[in-house]
Amino acid sequence: MPKYFLLFIIIFPSTLLQAQHTPDTVLNPGIKQIDLIDLAERILNKNYVQRLDMSATNNDKLHVSIFPAVGYTLQTGFAAMIGVNAAFFTSPDDHESTNISTIVSSLAYSAKEQVIFPIASSIWTRDNAYNILTDWRFLKYPSVTYGLGGHTTLDSAYNLDYSYIKLHQSVLKKIARNFYAGIGYDFDYFWNIQQEDPPPGQENEYDKYGLNTTEKASGLSLDLKYDSRRNPINPEKGVYANILFQPKFMFMGSDASWQSLLLEFRTYLKFSSESQNILAFWSYNWFTLGGTPPYLLLPSTGWDEYINTGRGYIQGRFRSLNMIYQEAEYRFGISRNRLFGGVVFLNAETFSDISTGRYEVIAPGAGLGIRIMLNKFSRTNIAIDYGWGTQGSQGFSVNLGEVF
Repeated sequence: MPKYFLLFIIIFPSTLLQAQHTPDTVLNPGIKQIDLIDLAERILNKNYVQRLDMSATNNDKLHVSIFPAVGYTLQTGFAAMIGVNAAFFTSPDDHESTNISTIVSSLAYSAKEQVIFPIASSIWTRDNAYNILTDWRFLKYPSVTYGLGGHTTLDSAYNLDYSYIKLHQSVLKKIARNFYAGIGYDFDYFWNIQQEDPPPGQENEYDKYGLNTTEKASGLSLDLKYDSRRNPINPEKGVYANILFQPKFMFMGSDASWQSLLLEFRTYLKFSSESQNILAFWSYNWFTLGGTPPYLLLPSTGWDEYINTGRGYIQGRFRSLNMIYQEAEYRFGISRNRLFGGVVFLNAETFSDISTGRYEVIAPGAGLGIRIMLNKFSRTNIAIDYGWGTQGSQGFSVNLGEVF
């Protein structure tokens, strides 16, 4: 989901159809959870009766949150958007052994004339027998690039303009408790790629790597995953580990044959069953094993699935053939009813030198943020963070749901 600093939000009352999440935590029965939907309905409806906590209801509902907003981020400038978040069970009568399914989407238009339309979903069948993953997106995306490797500086920036369609679809089958393996198909297509203001009189790193007006990648994804989290929107405990091998083939329509490997690990340490305090860790490591990926598909800051790596840096700040990224975040409650919470975080990323392959520069980041409960049934927070990086890099980022 794209990041946005939300300056203004209007929350529509959630649409209740069929499904509900069983929470990891049961609050003290005397404390009722409050979310933004409760607050909006109190204002709009004098006869409003507060919706029950997840811990107090056994109804099976689909919980949908729809919200328009205007906002600001480093990569978009000011933007207007409408976002949709849905959480449900495919087996409403089997909450204990079936994970919550989620669908997240938005449509945004920015002051930089960017159009951003992602659709991401994770659907779990009964007893978690299958996990169906979708990552589709369309971008019309004038944006900034800084070159390759870890030695680039902020003043080396110039603009690229392009359009992009991403269609990634995969199906994973449970092979043991919390273990899944599967296969998918990935298609990425960039067109109308243009350098808008390249440095005059010199060949830049984009030219050296290979300048094309179109870039296309087509191939498979082979996925091995362990996931003991119950709710990926806002995990309170559990472990997530993923090995993703993505070979691209010319015979499948790719411009070139190449292979990438993603190694990802997340874990969450909860201080007590009733506490809102969680220590979370994230490791995201993206390697090129062979061949030459298109420039715009190289490992890069903020180009993970949900555009979340590198808080404190603009998207695309660092880019190269290989990326190592680590992050830790401390999450804590502010209000007992869970309407407000906060986080502090530290991260560090390093990219291989494009010529030598060595990791010579570590780029640290740090920051803090606030959490506002949008939907207490799916535990979806609006996450507003401010991060600082090196060389004066800093800025806001916003997510619907936790960063990881």
